[in-house]
Amino acid sequence: MAGTLVKICGITTSETLAAAVGAGASHVGFVHFAKSPRHLSLADAGRLRALVPVHVKAVLLLVNADPSTLAEAVREVHPDIVQFHGSETPDTLARFRAETFIEAWRALAVRDSAALAEVAQFRGAADRVLLDAPATALPGGNGTAFDWSLLAGWQAPLPWGLAGGLTPANVADAIRLTGAPLVDTSSGVERGPGIKDVDKIAAFCKAARSA
Repeated sequence: MAGTLVKICGITTSETLAAAVGAGASHVGFVHFAKSPRHLSLADAGRLRALVPVHVKAVLLLVNADPSTLAEAVREVHPDIVQFHGSETPDTLARFRAETFIEAWRALAVRDSAALAEVAQFRGAADRVLLDAPATALPGGNGTAFDWSLLAGWQAPLPWGLAGGLTPANVADAIRLTGAPLVDTSSGVERGPGIKDVDKIAAFCKAARSA
């Protein structure tokens, strides 16, 4: 997709994977986190990952995975990118990248302008940071947005993306307001927790493209 990159996260079926790819998503995400309604076993994530065409990046989301789980995830899923969505340190990401040569993203909760100052610590450790709303019941996928005005005039120290509360109705405005180079949605394209809607996926990608 020309312009803004689009990630559809929390894919759980081949039908919704095909919908995301067909709509022009640049990235598709699989969640391995038992508390999430979008949770996939590593075996199931691996089966879906095998269906991802080469021009689309497969992202595996993990939350504070221990080293053995992380190693198993890489073996089972063969992701293009691992999205660290817990409290993982810059050292953890840097070590992961050095050992696997796999791209590493880190999600960061944005409560206030001070949180944006934390992004710089991941320069040289993460390939991209995802700015997300603060966690509630889950680390992400809660359908809530942070105050995008915090990004006015912000100079990103490394590649980044915008997540949290993005829907087909607001994504174009979000891109125009923040200049986000990548937008990431999960619950915003669902008709129920963990149940993706193919029409909403198409609408989201179309709206992002329009911005």
